[in-house]
Amino acid sequence: MEKMELAEQIYNASHLTGTFLLRSGKQSDQYFDKYLFESDPKLLVAIAEKLAPLVPPGTEVLAGLEMGGIPIATALSLKTGIPAAFVRKKAKEYGTCKLAEGIEIAGKNVCIIEDVVTTGGQILLSAEDLKQHGAKVQAVVSVIEREAAGRDNLEGAGLAFYSLFYDGRAACCCEIDIDRDESPAGGSFF
Repeated sequence: MEKMELAEQIYNASHLTGTFLLRSGKQSDQYFDKYLFESDPKLLVAIAEKLAPLVPPGTEVLAGLEMGGIPIATALSLKTGIPAAFVRKKAKEYGTCKLAEGIEIAGKNVCIIEDVVTTGGQILLSAEDLKQHGAKVQAVVSVIEREAAGRDNLEGAGLAFYSLFYDGRAACCCEIDIDRDESPAGGSFF
């Protein structure tokens, strides 16, 4: 699937209209439900195919962040053959008490996988947690980059950041640019 077609299919699968209460407390007549594209096997296969070249060489573990990064990391693991770990926001307090479930992360080159990056705040917290558990975290790969602030924050913390699509406006409905260099006049793909 071509990149433009993939962007359109992600948008069509996830763009909802109706009445929605946003996290900010505002009402909107549009909503981007990212879990709709993340639960579609055909889209996950196409996303993994396009994300695979963005994974840095030498990556030993794909760390999918709870919750949206997990299906992306799983699909990318199937495509690349790189094992995946599933990272909790907080280590569980029972059983194994693990922060990252799945393959061992200690001493490994770990690439964090996320669905949508806005400010990068949770990624920075998770990267620190992973490092405290012995992981070597140097890169982040995401499907959609919503705001330049996310890139700035991640790169400012010394993490390389790669995204498949860029949305320069961060509207409630994630309007996806193909990438910074190919975006049409007006700055938004949709």
